[in-house]
Amino acid sequence: MYALVDVNNFYASCEAVFDVSLRSKPLVVLSNNDGCVIARSKEAKALGIKMTEPWHVVRKRHPHLLYRSSNYELYADMSARVMAILSGAAPAIEVYSIDESFLDVRGVKDRCDFAREVRQRIRQWTGLPVCVGIGRTKTRAKLANHVAKKQPVHEGVFDLEVLNAAQTRALFSAINVEEVWGIGARLARRLECLNVRTVQEFIDADSEWIRAHSSVVLQRTHDELCGTPCLALELVPFVRKQLVVSRSFGHEIDTYAGLREAVLTYASRAAEKLRSEGLLARYLHVFVHTNSFRADRDQYAGSYTVKMPTASDDTLVFAAAVIFALDRIFRDGYKYQKAGVMLAELTPAVHRQEALFIDPNHLAKRSRLSSTIDAINRQFGRDTVRLAATGVHRPWRMRRQTLSPRYTTRWSDLAIAYAR
Repeated sequence: MYALVDVNNFYASCEAVFDVSLRSKPLVVLSNNDGCVIARSKEAKALGIKMTEPWHVVRKRHPHLLYRSSNYELYADMSARVMAILSGAAPAIEVYSIDESFLDVRGVKDRCDFAREVRQRIRQWTGLPVCVGIGRTKTRAKLANHVAKKQPVHEGVFDLEVLNAAQTRALFSAINVEEVWGIGARLARRLECLNVRTVQEFIDADSEWIRAHSSVVLQRTHDELCGTPCLALELVPFVRKQLVVSRSFGHEIDTYAGLREAVLTYASRAAEKLRSEGLLARYLHVFVHTNSFRADRDQYAGSYTVKMPTASDDTLVFAAAVIFALDRIFRDGYKYQKAGVMLAELTPAVHRQEALFIDPNHLAKRSRLSSTIDAINRQFGRDTVRLAATGVHRPWRMRRQTLSPRYTTRWSDLAIAYAR
């Protein structure tokens, strides 16, 4: 038996926790460089605003719409707080995404009471609204969460398994098959051509017939909806195979020095993430490209991969690799719009292999240096200590004109309460 806990309109809800002027208002959160809509409040959805719509188009249509630049530092910290609450509430938890988790609720006597208590605790301790769906498979729990969100009568909590057969059939007959976890709009259109439009019609279809017309993955989804568990809780954290840090520039770059600053900054970010996850990388891949939407300009895209002597998490090693790669792919005369660094062939740091001609004491000193820099930046804010080569003014930085304060991670941005 599973409970899926999902924060409603997560990014928008995080913004409204500390800024009361945003509550119950149409609000959108924008992507990097304030380019397009990546999150909407309930009120913004009611206006018909779609995900990934370009912001300049939305703004013309809704000139008084409230908006914020994406504040990933705030969202990550709020997510960690929610997951900590959930970890203390259930014996087992799978963190599925930044705003969703599956809980093991086997043996819970009153599942709805448990869900309401969890919901109230998260609301009280973080200010975030959540919905909880309960089912005997993960797919059914996902669908139950959809019902909890869309039908206010359930007040944010819905247990699919308390319904009898007739009630379940009536409910599933009223839900479009597109709402099933893993199906989506494109696959739903294919199923519609096969006269499968609702969740109940999908369940009524023969499992082997579904596999013959689609795949074993969709067959498992069918079995899960029918109540046969195919997906267990993933309790072991996912070990990533690669790590990418990539951004569009706030202003195009046309010089080698500017491009080097940006890519070295991204490499530093990647190294910091790598160390926080206890990983090492053997390959570093650098890529750059111009703005492909500017048909009036010559276009260029370049990339280069550097294999390091041994797997590393050292920012200085990555910086040398970045400069080596950029020297080979930079072309003068172009305006670069985006660049990135990808670290590949990742391995756990505990499996670090020593190189024959590298002094172990030197590696230990560099490791202590990296750990010290990371600790300082955690305490005093990102980039308090950084490579000088990453620049000072950074005119290429992302546009984030309406960035909210990092209320929970920076002392300077801490919210202040005034007593009267």
